Amino acid sequence: MTLKTITLTVNDMVETVDVPQNMTLLQMIREKLSLTGTKNGCSAGECGACTVLMNGEPVNSCMVLAAECEGANITTVEGLAKAGKLSTLQDTIIQAGGVQCGFCTPGMLISATALLKRNPNPTDTEIRSAIVGNLCRCTGYVRIVDAIKMAAK
Repeated sequence: MTLKTITLTVNDMVETVDVPQNMTLLQMIREKLSLTGTKNGCSAGECGACTVLMNGEPVNSCMVLAAECEGANITTVEGLAKAGKLSTLQDTIIQAGGVQCGFCTPGMLISATALLKRNPNPTDTEIRSAIVGNLCRCTGYVRIVDAIKMAAK
């Protein structure tokens, strides 16, 4: 299989990676960069577990080819913490009890991070709209929404 060499920034680190033409961004993140916080839930862009920020916007990394990411700036859930300190949103999701099995948490955190960057004081409706592409089977979303509101304060 033909490999393509791409250079991109992942969590503030410049990475040069050889990827097969059919490798997804999700596969590259997990398999080539060993960043396993981003989860593979459905491989069809339906569940949001694989959500990352690509150039500041949330994307389902299972639906993006790695070869298309030349020059992109990617943030995974690992990139939210800085200098070993959790982000405010990561802290509040723990405080609010918004984590149960944790499988959806990385995607929720990434989607909520994007929301709070563009709207630091969102309404409940805006929060729910921002996380609509992230499925959670455990929490019922109330505590996740509460955590996002707490982080906004």
